[in-house]
Amino acid sequence: MKKDQQPSEMAGADAANRQNSNDKSVQLDPYRSDATQQALTTNQGVKIADNQNSLRAGIRGATLLEDFIFHEKMTHFDHERIPERIVHARGTGAHGYFEAYPGNEKYTKAHFLTTPEHKTPVFVRFSTVQGPRGSADTVRDIRGFAIKFYTQEGIYDMVCNNAPVFFIQDGMKFPDFVHALKPEPDTEIPTGASAHDTFWDFVSLVPESSHAVIWAISDRGIPKNFRSMQGFGVHTYRFINAENKSVFVKFHWTPKQGMAALVWDEAQKIAGKDPDYHRRDLYQAIENGFYPEWELGVQIVEQEDEMSFDFDLLDPTKLIPEELVPVIPIGRMVLNRNIDNFFDETEQVAFCPAHIVPGIDFTNDPLLQARIFSYTDTQLSRLGGPNFHQLPINQAVCPFHNNQRDGIHQSRVHRGQAAYQPNSIDNDWPRETPPAAKGGGFESYQERIDGHKIRQRSPSFSDHFSQVRLYFKSLSLPEQKHVVDAYVFELSKVQRKPIRERVVHNMLANIDANLAKMVADKLGIALDESQLPPDLPEEKTSAKLSMTAFLPPNIEGRKIAVLVHPHAATDNIEPIHQWALKENVMLDFLTPTPAPTTTIEDDMIPSDGMQQAEPSVLYDAVIVLDGNNLDAFKRDGVACHYVIEAYKHLKPVVLLGDKAELLEHLRLPPDEGVFSDASFQNVAEGFKEAIRHNRVWAREAIAESIPA
Repeated sequence: MKKDQQPSEMAGADAANRQNSNDKSVQLDPYRSDATQQALTTNQGVKIADNQNSLRAGIRGATLLEDFIFHEKMTHFDHERIPERIVHARGTGAHGYFEAYPGNEKYTKAHFLTTPEHKTPVFVRFSTVQGPRGSADTVRDIRGFAIKFYTQEGIYDMVCNNAPVFFIQDGMKFPDFVHALKPEPDTEIPTGASAHDTFWDFVSLVPESSHAVIWAISDRGIPKNFRSMQGFGVHTYRFINAENKSVFVKFHWTPKQGMAALVWDEAQKIAGKDPDYHRRDLYQAIENGFYPEWELGVQIVEQEDEMSFDFDLLDPTKLIPEELVPVIPIGRMVLNRNIDNFFDETEQVAFCPAHIVPGIDFTNDPLLQARIFSYTDTQLSRLGGPNFHQLPINQAVCPFHNNQRDGIHQSRVHRGQAAYQPNSIDNDWPRETPPAAKGGGFESYQERIDGHKIRQRSPSFSDHFSQVRLYFKSLSLPEQKHVVDAYVFELSKVQRKPIRERVVHNMLANIDANLAKMVADKLGIALDESQLPPDLPEEKTSAKLSMTAFLPPNIEGRKIAVLVHPHAATDNIEPIHQWALKENVMLDFLTPTPAPTTTIEDDMIPSDGMQQAEPSVLYDAVIVLDGNNLDAFKRDGVACHYVIEAYKHLKPVVLLGDKAELLEHLRLPPDEGVFSDASFQNVAEGFKEAIRHNRVWAREAIAESIPA
């Protein structure tokens, strides 16, 4: 069920580059290739008569050296892969647009943030951090959330994560952190996971990592999908307005679809059953017209308030609690077009925090300063040279001219004799644009810098546990339990006992006494009161740190599995269809085999998939149709497991008519998330509310004792 397309308004000579259209037959721009009704040719345009056989010396002879068609084809194939990203290798992307809300000019002069009538094209890439391109989507990890804005003033890259804090304070430690996080060098194990000795050895010795670790260990580390993730700029940046006034700014992306996470057992099973789960979800949602939307908010701190907090604004391991500085909405982003080619777009897109536009500037955050250098340096290696900005996905839609010519992969034909500036030969073109002019050139904020060259951390960066404690105390009880379980699971994979003990004694004991005791007890680690720090500060909480604060207003785009067996009754089928249309949810009628199923009335119900091939972990809720098939259902191990697994993963379940007896048969205690009735219409509203709340949390303790 596709919703109406929302066309994007774009300006500039290359506006057609990113028109929001799902019509694959449209020639979107001169860079995109559509081979429909076109002759097969070489890369030089020579038509090919035979693409099946190489040129031979006789019918069974050797291949001839002169076969230029074979050489070109094979040479290109041999070089089709570029080096994958060292981190964030596993990702997927989509196109969309951003539009600003009115009133932002008091903060910034950036055109795309101060022109509400203009829709700025964007490309967004979501990713995991640790795993290679072939790893699974649902591993426990921080997620990348990078946005490329094709603004009228140039490319702006907002390179975010789904956590507001990072593992280290200084870019000098980034290679060490990644080396520890990656698979261990002797075995190249584990893939896409942090549950191993080198990672926990590193973080247990680097206390500044504690905050980001607990975000990854919490439910945030296993998001349900990319559509239900927050995004954060991590660093503190500057906004500069037309009067050259600067304020500090933190960026927040909040999903309009609400926030949701997987449960750990579910995440592990999806990794095996559908390792492409997140990228498939994003693709299908956009194809079906359920366009993901996020609101961009900012926390603004005046220049004179820079030192008014009990933490340092420039410390990337710290966040600003919203109780201290509220998030101000300044715009929204919608993703409404899927990519046409994964390699050309998702794989070749190059993000860099150094890509900024007038009205936005850097701060002295030491990790941000390192990223400004590191990202461009990485792209030079990965994309083969300094001209990666000319790849279509990276190219600005506004005109760009300079004297940076030649180099590998240069694709522009530069006119003019002078490749330097100033010059008189070409009348000094291209010329500088004074910053004071309308649409003026970029000018860095004139921050006063006065100090000695020194390799030392500021004392204001030294508190490593207060905000970790704040985060843990702000979580709901189920979220806190998941944090305990995650630490236990991760540390159970650590082979060296001293590392496990160090995490408990040096990290967890400084966060929360109960957290440390519960993890220590489950791991068999001795921990007495003397090892807990005395006089911990008064416990504080921050409401927006819990995912429960971000429930969606509706259930649009959710996926519901309807289990259908032979001789099913038809009374509830039409009401279920009508409910799905009204609520904008996706229904899949799943049958024992891919063949259609016959109802009691001998009608045919087409199959949207086979129950064994489309497991419950891929759906938000389950409906079991009634009919003359209860005994057959009870004998069907796949079907029974389907219901048990959905129940165990805390999902709402509807059992219609005689299927209510399955609760007793499967020994599942009834609760607020199980709905039994002869008529679906009688339970539809309660079912909807249960889905909107994502999980039936009250069931968790019971469900854990049920084998699935």
